[in-house]
Amino acid sequence: MSTKRRRLEEPEEHENHERWLVTYADMVTLLMVLFIVLFAMSQVDQKKFNALKDGLAAGFGQSTSVLDGSSSILDQAGTSSMAPVAPALNFQELTEVELASTSNGVAEAVQDAVRRRQDAEAEVTRFEALQEQVLKALRKKGLADDVQVSYDERGLVLSLVSRHVVFEADLATLSTRGREVVDTLATVLADVDEPLQVDGHTNQVKVKPKYFASDWDLSAARALTVLRRLDEVGGLPGSRLMLAAYGHEKPLVDPDLPGSQEVNKRVDVVVLSSLPSETRAMLDDVVASREGDGS
Repeated sequence: MSTKRRRLEEPEEHENHERWLVTYADMVTLLMVLFIVLFAMSQVDQKKFNALKDGLAAGFGQSTSVLDGSSSILDQAGTSSMAPVAPALNFQELTEVELASTSNGVAEAVQDAVRRRQDAEAEVTRFEALQEQVLKALRKKGLADDVQVSYDERGLVLSLVSRHVVFEADLATLSTRGREVVDTLATVLADVDEPLQVDGHTNQVKVKPKYFASDWDLSAARALTVLRRLDEVGGLPGSRLMLAAYGHEKPLVDPDLPGSQEVNKRVDVVVLSSLPSETRAMLDDVVASREGDGS
């Protein structure tokens, strides 16, 4: 009985480990069809291609105008080869393009730096002519030692130093000699168009000013005195004038040097350059290079 039952039992199905072949065969078939289509399209009959285009457009529910322009890639109406839409660049060609682009960028940067340097040199040349006019006017009146000339990133700086008592201690009132210096500057600066910034400075003595709350107040009052003199007596328009106060923060010479306190107690009249900031930053370097060359 048990023997018959075992004979009637169906044998176990074994798992098929080769099912991947079906998927692989499908993929190979699709690839073959793809290459056949590509090969067929490499030799295109214009009429058949247009028919295919219209059929695809209709199948996707689009107007044939969607595919307009496709025929423009064909060389002629008959059988022809399709031109590539965008030719690929190999590595060497790509490298050459990148190098050319980099070289152009470097060349432009160099040219821009050269232009800025040339503009800075032209500005210094113009300011040097103005500087000579100022010193010539001061020399005629014996006041040349009362003004020191320098350059910074703003432009030409005319420093009214107090070696000959431009300002008395703790005061913002111009001395007689100081008024004469300012009036002489005004006659020359009236002939230029640049805006002027009047900067007030005190010395570095650590003593509170007698008549002012701080060094800031004293330096601002001294700058305002000079500004008003340039405007009210010198006739310079107020639209060209501006004011800044620096207290004891920007000494003209080293505070440890003998006699520096009288020089650092000053007012600067700055002829502001209209050049871009990158070019103005070169002014001092241009002056230094010219002094080094002896020119």
